[in-house]
Amino acid sequence: MDHEEIAALLASPEGPRLAFARERTRLDELAETLVAFANAQGGELLLGVSGRARAKAEGLADVAAARELLQEAALACTPPLILPLPRAVRHGEAALLLASVPAGLSQVYSLHGKYLRREGGTNQPLTPDALRRLLAERGDVSWERGAPAGAAADELDPHKVSAYARRVGPEAESDPMALLRRRGCVGMRVEGEDKSSPSTLIPTNAGLLLFGRSVEERYPQAEITLVHYRGRDMGDAFEREDVRDTLPEAARRAERWLMEHMRKGSRMVGLERQDWTQFPAGAVREALVNAVAHRDYSVRGEGVRIGLFADRLECYSPGRLPGHVTLENLVAERFSRNESLVQVLADLGLIERLGYGIDRMLRQMEGAGLPPPQFRETAAGFLVTLQGQPVDGLDAEGLDTREWVRQGLSERQIAALVFLAEQRRITNRDLQELHPDVSAETIRRDLADLVERGVLLRVGEKRATYYIMK
Repeated sequence: MDHEEIAALLASPEGPRLAFARERTRLDELAETLVAFANAQGGELLLGVSGRARAKAEGLADVAAARELLQEAALACTPPLILPLPRAVRHGEAALLLASVPAGLSQVYSLHGKYLRREGGTNQPLTPDALRRLLAERGDVSWERGAPAGAAADELDPHKVSAYARRVGPEAESDPMALLRRRGCVGMRVEGEDKSSPSTLIPTNAGLLLFGRSVEERYPQAEITLVHYRGRDMGDAFEREDVRDTLPEAARRAERWLMEHMRKGSRMVGLERQDWTQFPAGAVREALVNAVAHRDYSVRGEGVRIGLFADRLECYSPGRLPGHVTLENLVAERFSRNESLVQVLADLGLIERLGYGIDRMLRQMEGAGLPPPQFRETAAGFLVTLQGQPVDGLDAEGLDTREWVRQGLSERQIAALVFLAEQRRITNRDLQELHPDVSAETIRRDLADLVERGVLLRVGEKRATYYIMK
């Protein structure tokens, strides 16, 4: 956030999505504001500021201590709030901290049994009727915050945990387990019935999915199945890959596989050569990572399935749309089924914090001149379909140009076959016009070689000669 944006916040009065707090504000007061934002539409808390209608940036004497206070305030909520790390910002000489509470959280939050909601510029207790409505709207139990039977801290891969903490920053690197606790990836288990009994850290479902040593053993439903079909329909000719790994690595591996298998090439536009891919890479990543982040992991027996066809990509994830989200309000509304998974994947740069993947997919597809993504709920899941670039360069069975490359055909010969797929016949003159800088003898040899390979059939004699697919 730049200086102008901070100045704009300070020039605004406190409201439904903005609150100010001084450095010496008590932990419970900060937690109340975080709870109120979380139970409403999210918001931003700027720490180091005095005043309400006319804000004044006083600054923070100890930024590290203030950040720790905000993080403890988030943990004091019930259930603990999973938030991005507070961002250090400046206004003139004043150092400030900005804590962001996203909209669309899936749970109802309280502080010491008190339920609040942000109304206007204040935190107001929820009335019984309002609380019942909110519980009905968000009432799903968070599966990711639970811990499987017998879970132990040594099931977490310390190398993956350390790499994640380094990515987040020096403060997180100094105490990785505290970071995981703030992210809802570990919890505390009391060893006895007495509250004073010792407690131990245990990994949650989210923690094991993200950093576990053996994800497949505990969560066979977490696999990603990738299938590449040669044509437009499911058929006997396909290539399949099953990816089983922690969610960040599985998403990366699946993305690499899709990038390797989608069609790509180049075309001449005027005098310029333009490279193209079957689908925009950003749209494919969003469809994939959103499926991984937002699917319902309590559904066992099936994983994320991605089908790559000649003309489209289909991405299916188990679990219907969560909360109040419907197909009609999908673009505008925000709701997170898996807050911990989303936040860690956001920290790793694989996904936006919440809800902006749909917007990005729409922009990417529009920028590539392709139809918008299609969204559909099935009986037990959610399906995203991306239409690809027009299927030129394919034969009747959906064979793409990479197969011709593997056969050792030259760029000119592939261009001849693409031309044939559209025009059904080609002459020496046609291929010469596609490659005006190449000699007539080379053009003749290219076509003769395709005849000798059994790819083309020569028809006619001398000037009346043309070629068709054999």
